[in-house]
This record gives sequence, C-alpha cells and structure tokens, in this order.
Amino acid sequence: MPLAPVPASGFRRACAQFATGVTIATTIDPEGAPHGLTINSFTSVSLEPPLVLICIGHNSTVLKHFRAATHYAVNILAEDQRDLSNRFALRMEQRFDGVRWEGGVSGVPLITGALATIECRVAQTLEAGDHVILLAEAVDVRINGGNPLLYFNSAYALASR
Repeated sequence: MPLAPVPASGFRRACAQFATGVTIATTIDPEGAPHGLTINSFTSVSLEPPLVLICIGHNSTVLKHFRAATHYAVNILAEDQRDLSNRFALRMEQRFDGVRWEGGVSGVPLITGALATIECRVAQTLEAGDHVILLAEAVDVRINGGNPLLYFNSAYALASR
C-alpha cells in the first residue's frame, strides 16, 4: 500500500525543529535596482567546484528578478541583524530603502555588517514543488566574523557560546 503524503502543516512543524542560519539573498536588475529576500533554505553543495543553492517560493514577489539574474549573493546575517531579516521577509518593493550595502564583484548587493557574504554565478535553475532552486558557483566570499542569527522552532534563537 502506498504511503500518503505528509500534510503541509505537519511537515512545516517537523522542519521547524531543524535550526538554521538566516540569510538574505540579493540580486540586481538590469537598471541597477537591488532586490532581495530573507532565506533560510540555503546550503553549500560542493567544495570542488564551490557550489551553493537557495530556494525561492513561486509566490515570492522578487522571484522574477532572481530568474533573470546571472548572479546573486547570500548574505549570512549576524545576530544583531534581526531587523533586516524581518524587513526582507515582508512583501514590499522597497526593502533596500535605508539599508547599507555595496556592490560585489558582479554588482550584486552585499549587505553591510553581514557575518559573511557569498557572491555567486547562477549555474542551474530547477523547478521543485512550489519552489525554484537556484544552484550557483561561488565567485567571491567575504568573512566579517561574529555570531550568527539563528532560526529554530519558528522563532529566532541565540547561538550558545
């Protein structure tokens, strides 16, 4: 007898038990406008070559910008950047208003004060359920150090020291 799929609510609650870091994925459009969103579905994939992936939901208002982009950055947030995480999680167009950032080697936004940034060239885009997976090769990294912003059980958490 085939197994029934897990209900979405139960799956979400189970996944919430996995502590994750919090990142903001960023890109830039052809007119030079920055776009980004809070992401916790980020992972390293390979060291040789250096590959990472992010997942963006089909209902995201900025997905079209990431689909059109050749590059994106993963900005790994520090524990004092909770406000940025909340801001970039909102459905609003002007997420970057008042946010300090600089362009990376490919021009994508690198958020000032991030724990680390990984600038990436998109290698492959895959459709997966209600999300798009953007597999990319790292082209530049910056490490600033500090303590990470963590998310666990649907809430922010502090790293134990």
